[in-house]
Amino acid sequence: MGKSEVLSQATTLTDLIEYQAGTVVSRTLVKKNTGTVTLFAFHEGEGLSEHTTPFDALLLVADGHAEITISGAAQDVRAGQIVLLPADEPHAVKAVSRLKMLLVMLRS
Repeated sequence: MGKSEVLSQATTLTDLIEYQAGTVVSRTLVKKNTGTVTLFAFHEGEGLSEHTTPFDALLLVADGHAEITISGAAQDVRAGQIVLLPADEPHAVKAVSRLKMLLVMLRS
């Protein structure tokens, strides 16, 4: 079944990606000039180091528990919660437990 077929029907988000020990796995679900939708699976303790992007992004935790740091302020984000990562603000992600998250990058 191709990507468009999977996303054209009701699908359980967390079933679209699997955890892999000791690493971060990503799967791009939508890629357009106006933005991207990417699903990530983090093994416990893995993360994305602090960085900035020129675009706002919405981060939705689909499974697990993350520590999200934005401009030096850390916050716990758990399954079902969403947080805005503002453009040009340094941010980082650390998986407190195994973590699946959806990142929606808004380019325009």
